[in-house]
Amino acid sequence: MKLLKLFTLTLTCFMLQLHGIYACTIIVAGKKATADGSVMISHTDAGQDSRIFRVPALNFKPGEKAPVYWGIQDAERPLNDDGKIIGYIPQVTKTYAYFQSAYSHINEYQLGIAESTTSQRDELFVTLETGKQIMTIEQAMIFALQRYKNAREATQFIGNLMTKYGFLPSTGDGSETLVIADTEEAWVFEVFSAGPGWTPESNKPGAVWAAQRMGDDQAAMIPNWSIIKEINTADTKNFMVSANYMQDAIDRGWYNPNSGKPFIWQDIYTPLPEEYATSRFWLFYQTFTPNLKKWPDRFLDPSNPFKGMQPYYQVVEPLSLYPFSAAPEKKISVQDLIAFQRSTFEGTIYDMTSYPEWLVPDGKGNYVKSPLATPFPGSDMRKLIKQTYRRPVARHRGHYGMVIQLRGWLPNEIGGVYWVYLDNPYFSPYVPIYAGNLSVAETYNLYDPNKYDEKSARWAIDFVDNLANLKFQLISKDVQDVRNPFESEIFAKQAQVEDEAMKLYKKDPAEAQAYLTGYSNTLMNKVTEMYLGLRNSIITKYTNNHE
Repeated sequence: MKLLKLFTLTLTCFMLQLHGIYACTIIVAGKKATADGSVMISHTDAGQDSRIFRVPALNFKPGEKAPVYWGIQDAERPLNDDGKIIGYIPQVTKTYAYFQSAYSHINEYQLGIAESTTSQRDELFVTLETGKQIMTIEQAMIFALQRYKNAREATQFIGNLMTKYGFLPSTGDGSETLVIADTEEAWVFEVFSAGPGWTPESNKPGAVWAAQRMGDDQAAMIPNWSIIKEINTADTKNFMVSANYMQDAIDRGWYNPNSGKPFIWQDIYTPLPEEYATSRFWLFYQTFTPNLKKWPDRFLDPSNPFKGMQPYYQVVEPLSLYPFSAAPEKKISVQDLIAFQRSTFEGTIYDMTSYPEWLVPDGKGNYVKSPLATPFPGSDMRKLIKQTYRRPVARHRGHYGMVIQLRGWLPNEIGGVYWVYLDNPYFSPYVPIYAGNLSVAETYNLYDPNKYDEKSARWAIDFVDNLANLKFQLISKDVQDVRNPFESEIFAKQAQVEDEAMKLYKKDPAEAQAYLTGYSNTLMNKVTEMYLGLRNSIITKYTNNHE
């Protein structure tokens, strides 16, 4: 029975990884690293429940308890059903309004949080059945957004939750990384499990965690992998740690303080690096800091279509090559982050449309790329053309994601902009939800993964995403021809919309909130209408009756 249980657990973890658990990419940029002076964070491919809805500020009586839930990410539950209660923590007398989804990202005071599931050593893995830990990362994010206005305090609070109540992984066997930001600064928070068998009565920390402040002129990216390296505990302005941050590694025999070697957090608690992470490390630093170092050459060579498949050519770089963060050579804009989130490694050895298997005769004695060539081949297609899957930044099995602008020179209601996409960023437009918005359009909080619904924006975009498999090279351009002008107009009008909101705010903040709510919700409804129209035009244009 023990062997059967172990096999089942291992298989479950393996399948979770196959289905994209290690799929979230975070980018963070300090206020001196961005084009507009805002602090920016982003998160791609968030959890299954892509429904976004506003939870209002609430009041509670002294002594009340706040439930801790298991199942917040489950998209099959009713909208306000957070799952099974597995514990309680003390409640506060007043909570703040925030926007909830699988991973809740922003509250009314411009506190923003992004998440990426990361790797940890097998010995640290724990489940609901093998330990008494109860604090998932998505639950901790909600508690922080309900209670805090600034990043430093929220970071310490989440660390305290993990220490006292125990960190419980909820998406496979991984650890977790958060970027917690406000209008002034951002913190990278990394937490590893305490392993099976932990109980609150042990008086031992229920997790191992560390946090590092991001420099104001710096940017960083988390590709489902730890990025914190050496830790200076004396520098309390820039570091926070759990009491056991080093001792746990010493006790497990992973670090010898008498060895003379530095304690490298990133190396100690994680397994050996894998390509799904190093490829994104490379892409980020090659994109935003191309001259910082001599990065590995991973660009395509037209004369050598097999370049990425040659083991005697391809560099296997150490993680030490990539810094915790770096100053971008060009100030980063929201559009830059969106472009990165849409990347499928075009022009590099990781571009799955560049494989020779996609080449077909053109009838003139040459070969051309098939219109079927896609950066998102499903498992059946990969078997047919014998392709190895390489994970792009954008993912067709994604759920939703965001870019957040945090701007301290504006009122919170207007300063925080939550740019949201649904399903796959390669196809989806981004629409703004302001921190002061009073609701989210119904079309963005309607989604049942088991039942198609024409009123659901997620389903409308997903339908188009799937239709693209008919002739990806052509259909993706058709989608962009419709989406790009829509999205460009939103950015072009952003200053005008916010100027109008400020005029209203000076008279009555509630009027500004109502105005921005109406503006955002109108855009969301247009997205659904637009993608239903794309669905119809694609079916008509690419029907097999035309072949």
